[in-house]
This record gives sequence, C-alpha cells and structure tokens, in this order.
Amino acid sequence: MTRNFMLLPVLFLGLFTFSVSGQLIASIDCGASDITVDLNLIPWTPDDTMVSNGMSQVVQSSYSVSTVMDTLRVFTSRNKNCYSLGPVIQGQKVLVRASFNYGNYDRLSNPPTFALHFDGNFWTTVVTSLSGVAQYEAIYVAKGDAVSVCVAQTKPGQFPFISALELRSLDSDVYSELDGNRALFLSDRLSYGASRPLRYPNDRYDRIWMPRTATGGVLLDVESDAIFVDTTTAPNKPPTGIFKNAVTVPSTFYAVILGQFQPSYPPRNRRWQVVIRNFQFHHLTRVYVVEQHLYDYKVDYNNTILSLEATIYSDLPPLINGYEVFAISEVLTDGTDGNDGCFSLICLHFKLEAVEALGLLMSTFDVLGGWSGDPCLPAPYSWDWLNCSNDATPRVTSLYLDSFGLSGLLPDISSMDALEIIDLHNNSLSGEIPSFLGILPNLQQLNLADNQFSGLIPTSLTKNSKLKLTVTGNPSLCTSNNSCSNTPGTINSPPGSVNSPPGIINSPPGSVNSPPGSANSPPGTINSSPGSTSVTRKKKKSSMLPVILGITIPVFLLIWVAFGAFIILRKKSKPANVNMAPTTGGGGENVDSGGEVNGAPEILPRIGEEMVNETVGNVVQQAVNT
Repeated sequence: MTRNFMLLPVLFLGLFTFSVSGQLIASIDCGASDITVDLNLIPWTPDDTMVSNGMSQVVQSSYSVSTVMDTLRVFTSRNKNCYSLGPVIQGQKVLVRASFNYGNYDRLSNPPTFALHFDGNFWTTVVTSLSGVAQYEAIYVAKGDAVSVCVAQTKPGQFPFISALELRSLDSDVYSELDGNRALFLSDRLSYGASRPLRYPNDRYDRIWMPRTATGGVLLDVESDAIFVDTTTAPNKPPTGIFKNAVTVPSTFYAVILGQFQPSYPPRNRRWQVVIRNFQFHHLTRVYVVEQHLYDYKVDYNNTILSLEATIYSDLPPLINGYEVFAISEVLTDGTDGNDGCFSLICLHFKLEAVEALGLLMSTFDVLGGWSGDPCLPAPYSWDWLNCSNDATPRVTSLYLDSFGLSGLLPDISSMDALEIIDLHNNSLSGEIPSFLGILPNLQQLNLADNQFSGLIPTSLTKNSKLKLTVTGNPSLCTSNNSCSNTPGTINSPPGSVNSPPGIINSPPGSVNSPPGSANSPPGTINSSPGSTSVTRKKKKSSMLPVILGITIPVFLLIWVAFGAFIILRKKSKPANVNMAPTTGGGGENVDSGGEVNGAPEILPRIGEEMVNETVGNVVQQAVNT
C-alpha cells in the first residue's frame, strides 16, 4: 500500500475567534450508560442504542484517564463489529477519530492488537498498551449519508474493543489539497511550547493539538506578545491558541528539528507539501504566506529528518508554533454493489420498507438489524452470514441464514442476482415459496428445509436441472410425498386409498362418483375410499360463476317465453278442428283424462318446458363444476 505523507507546518502568529455551530456531529462514549459533558463542554452519548453486540467494560482504577476513556465496549464474536455515525451529507468533508484505552479491563495484562476499518476501507492496525490512550484520526470526503467505523479481530484470543468515537464536520476549503477519493491519516499534530492539549472550543473542528515543549538541547520555548494578526485567509484555519507559544533556536546557525519520520512500508515515491509562513515574531512588521509543493519526493525507508533552517538572508532564527503530518491513503472503495442492498444510515437505522436486498432483509428480520458497515469490505472481513466475490466492487454470492430464528414471509431479494447459495433451513419461514427464487440466474443451491412453507413449489425451481433444491421438513408444502393439485376439488388421497384422476373424488364402494358441488356430496366434504381419511375442504368459489349464471338464465327464460308465445299464437291462428262424437244432450268439447283438448294431446308445451329446464340445469351444473 502506498503511503504518501503531507507536511503542513504552521509558522505564523494570529488571534482569531471561530463559530462552533454544527461542527460536532457525534461524540460516542462506548460502554457508557449515561450522557456526560466533559471539561471542553462536549456532550458524549452512550452507545447502547447503536450496537446490538459487545459487552460494556470499565478500566481498572489505576489506569483511569477520564470519564469518557474509562469505559469501553469489547467484542468477542463476529468477524467485525461496526458503528454507523451520522447523519452526514454525501460529499461532506469529515474528521473521524477513534480512541482506545485498554486499562487492563480484563485483568489479563494482555493489551490486544486488531484491525480498524472505515466505510469498507482498511484504516490501520490498532496497537494498544497496558496504559495510555491509542488514538487514530482520518479526514476524507463522505460517499454516503453515514460513516461506518469497524473493529475486527486479527489474532486468536485478542478481542477488539473501542473506548470512544468522534465525528466532526469540516468546511470544504479545509485541507483543500485532499483528493476526494483518498483520505488523510493523521501521523502527528503538535502545538510547540504549549503545556496542555488544545482542542474544541479553541479549535472549531475539534482537532487535538498535543503539546511539545523544548526538552534540552538548543530549542527554546517562547511566548507571543502579539496583539492581533488577521488570519481569516489562513489555509486550514488553525486555532488561535497554538500561536501563543512557539519554539526557536538561539541563532541562525541552528536548525529546528521537527522530527524523524519512518514510513510503514517499503520506499516508494511520496508526495509532500510544505507550507511556509514568513514573519517577525514579536514586532509583526510583515506577515505573508508562501506555499511550496514538492512532488514525487523520494523518502528513505530507514527514516526522514525534517528540519527548519535559516537562509543566508534571514536576520532571525527559525521558529515554529505547530504542525500536522498526514499519510495519504490509497484510492477509497465505493463499497459493495448497490444491487445487493442499501447500507446507508437511513436504510439501516430507520428500516424503511422501500429498500432492496440486504437492507430489506435487515428491516424484515429484527435479528439482522444489528449488522452495519459494508457487508463485504474490506476483504476478508465480510459479515458472518454471507460470502462475497473478489471484484473491486464485490457482489454478495452466498447467504447462510440457517438457524437464525427467522419467521414470517421471505422478502423479495431478486436484485441479488449474483447469489449462488441460499441456505435458510431450520427457521420458521411461512407462506408460499417465492417465485423470484426461480429467476436468480446464478443460483446453484437452495436449502429451505425445516420451515413452514406451504403450497406448490414454483416450477421454475423444480424444472431447474442446475439447482440443488432441498425442501424437506415443510409439512404443508406440496411435494412428491405430500402432493397437491392446483385443480379445484382435486386431492391425492393418502397411502392406502385409491388414486383418482384429476377432477374425480374417490367414493365408497357402491356409491356413485359425484362431481364437486353435486347433491351426492355435502358442501366442502370429500369422501375417501376405505382406508383413507375423510377430508373436509372448503371449496374455492370460481370467480366466473356469477357471470355465467347471470347470462345463461335470462337468455333461456327469454327463449322459453318466446317459445310459449309462439305456440299460443299458432293455436289461435288455426281453425278449431273439433271431432264431434254422438251425444245425448248438450253440446261440448270432449276432454279425456290424459289432458287432450279436442282430441289432440298437449304435447308441444310439455316438450318445450322439459327441454328448457334440462338445458338450464345442465348449464348451471357446468358452471358449478367450473
């Protein structure tokens, strides 16, 4: 990994007052249970609502540093454990600081070493000690609406922990040299001649300036008697407090040694920036800024000595108030592919319904809600229950959520089209098996065993010859051993009964097979053959039945009315054909007991009535069967 260094010496005087509103985004006291306010008037919030894992611990009293640094949270499980800080605005420049005070909290006198990550990027290896605070700071441009900070175990038996987390907002013109795709990792920030650390509220961005006094040799501590210097245009807006003190040397024959810097990696080209301010310390007759940039500066691997030396034209010896040294990171990652989910503060904390994939899984199942940070990066520190590809922008390739206590319906994760393995066995998932599982193009293994799925298995799964499908242990699921049909009124009888073709129900010997809904079968009851169990099933009504009945019945009634009217009119239009029989007395029509009028039987009306009734009955029966 390339490590470029940036040196920003501060060499001028000034007094200035800054506004402090809106710069302190988050101050997290890890392991604490109450809100506290420190001596710098910074409010600190406990982390118990931010993480679902880890244990709160307290350092031993003999290693006490401060109220904030005396508590910590230690993580003994998971590949990595993360905090999501914010909210921030995408493109906002931020300062993130993580602090670690071991303090022999476990009484093992074994300070751990572990990895520190931010936003899916490797930050550094945290090396703690028995006493004292290890502190790390990064400055970069946020790529989302939240900042994630994670710790990950790297050695057996050495559990990562964290004491405090801080997130600060920086103005866009501060550290303007910073590439938006890289980060600055703080190596040193010193206030020369000072007796105590300087930070907020003197530094509006809450940068911590550590004191450095002259300790023997030729260095001399001096104090400023300056009344005022306008520094409103000063780069990076250093705090006024650092200009009250400085160190210098007796004459121009001496140099101010800033320090020795040793890169963490083999020698490579480095980029340096040196900012020099020229001035007269006490009288302030001239104040101006000169910037010089050195590019591709070769740094010796053993060490590099930085010093200030007077030029031949200088009347006064060199002097310095403070400086900052940063290592420049590699190009930052954009994170896991967005098709696999939403990992922003909004998605993970507010659990919106309209999020995709992993974010939707986490909002659906509370047991997954405690996971945060990038699910795949940095490799190999992915979340415990998934695997990822090795691409620069990785994809989630496997989900291992067996025995997680999941219940309810499985949400739509079809956007995770790189999935090769899904293992959901031994949960309580219910409902039908989602059809989207059958359209995942790369899926090779799907284990849904020992759940509560019901209904039919999608044909897109059963007909996929490349898929290893496991669905055992779902009693209500339609399988070869416990099959069902999507034809209404059809059921495959249990072992020992006589299998009937679709649409036919097995009846007891001697009975007549009746179609569903007929008079021979009570509603919702299916009679099985001997040896089988009587099953009662509520028939599903066809949505077409009211339409069919509403059309056919009025049509045939109209036909019947028309037919009857035709017969009546035909009868009236013909002359009466009366067969006279010998009578003895008054005249009249002969009516026999069979219903004959004038000797002609009333056949046509009865035939028409029977024909229409039979036709209507058949149509109604067919509609019921349908």
